Amino acid sequence: MSLTQLTTRAQEGIDAPEVRVEVHISIGLPAFTVVGLPEAAVREARDRVRSAIINSGFQFPMRRITVNLAPANLPKEGGRYDLSIALGILAASDQIDASTLGNYDCYGELALSGECRAVDGILPALIASKRANKQVIIPLANQAEATLVSGIPVFTSRSLVEVCTSLNGGPGLPLLDSPVAMAPLKFELDLSEVYGQHQAKRALEIAASGGHHMLMMGPPGTGKSMLAQRLNTILPPLSESEAMSSASIRSIGNKPVNSDNWLQRPFQSPHHTVSGVALVGGGSIPKPGEISLAHNGVLFLDELTEFGRKSIEALREPLETGKIHISRASRQAEFPAEFQLIAAMNPCPGGCESIQTCICSVEQLNRYRNKLSAPLLDRIDIQIELPRLEHDELLNHRNIARHSSELIRARVIRARSRQLERQNCLNARLSNHQIEQHCRLDEASETLLMTSIDRLRLTARSYHKLLKLARTIADLANEKDIRQAHIAESIAYRRPERHASNPYIA
Repeated sequence: MSLTQLTTRAQEGIDAPEVRVEVHISIGLPAFTVVGLPEAAVREARDRVRSAIINSGFQFPMRRITVNLAPANLPKEGGRYDLSIALGILAASDQIDASTLGNYDCYGELALSGECRAVDGILPALIASKRANKQVIIPLANQAEATLVSGIPVFTSRSLVEVCTSLNGGPGLPLLDSPVAMAPLKFELDLSEVYGQHQAKRALEIAASGGHHMLMMGPPGTGKSMLAQRLNTILPPLSESEAMSSASIRSIGNKPVNSDNWLQRPFQSPHHTVSGVALVGGGSIPKPGEISLAHNGVLFLDELTEFGRKSIEALREPLETGKIHISRASRQAEFPAEFQLIAAMNPCPGGCESIQTCICSVEQLNRYRNKLSAPLLDRIDIQIELPRLEHDELLNHRNIARHSSELIRARVIRARSRQLERQNCLNARLSNHQIEQHCRLDEASETLLMTSIDRLRLTARSYHKLLKLARTIADLANEKDIRQAHIAESIAYRRPERHASNPYIA
């Protein structure tokens, strides 16, 4: 009888809890049992591991083999345990040297030939292994993601034979190179390519500076999508911790990670036919949705009113909390979702230029308006209307000075630096206590704000969002205190009260 233990890591949300693989070989009728709450893919590892061991030139023990994946109450899924199980069987049957096996966390799915295949969610696992001061063995196909994690010895393998040869004193596994320095961000788009819409560009700069959510309304062809697609070009690059968090979510969702430009902020733009589960995440085994893939970046919802009402209403809690908790009968998971929402919509179902030329009926307009609930709109800081471009803005665009994304990004970075130095968070994430501390008003500003609250019938949430927005405008102007002009501009970005019978008559 022989017992061998080694370690790997599971996937649970964005966490990677340790899993101890215990392999016991005893006398008895030949059997191969995997216990420890394995999903179907893990139970099928028995056949993959048996064929991989035989085709790699080793002898598969014709005895009773019991594999326990501890802790037993943690669900195990996927093929990431194949390599650990195979190594445990070979070590327990004295075919490989197990003296150094405890120094490694092993990941990899095995082909029937013994080849090591890539696994999902390798980044969170590597980060957890780094905290535990463990060395790591991963498939060669996962090396691109692994280069993002520094300060941990990562060995790559093409097959089970390579790993066993290394453990038995043969040629060592290749050690992954240290991460290379990231090149400066490069964008194919630039904000200077958008003609006119100076107020919208100003609003976009304010939204980028404070992390505020933004809704653009206007007839087709006014540049709403162009502006939204260029928001990323004026945002500062991700910090290393932010980039690692965003890359980890993509790794869990089996999405490619751009290792060459991984400091660029995510930009997710789902089609309006997206389901609620695909948008916020879910499934019997919870997976991150579009809002989590946009973590630390931008979520752009074009044609907002064409999305399913249940889908967009599911955004309410993530917009406030910056995370989404998914609960199913057997599994629960929490994913970060601190994204910046940018939405665009037409002023009416027909996409008319203005209310004077609108041919839609009052019933159509009311139905169109009711697709967006007041609680959802109340969570959007900036709500602006984009007018149709005049002919001189289109024909004489070469004679009009336009600021490049690089110039605006420099102003955004300066404004964000002031916020982080003052309160260690962006203005959009200020708590009520921080608002009282950093958003104090003089008498004139307070009078203007109180008048606006009564006239526009603003909620308490809208009141706080106005203060946060004014704080961002003051930061862009390099002002220590909020002044009346900052309050006035922030009020202009809140959607005015609409006529009861027609939602688009001010």
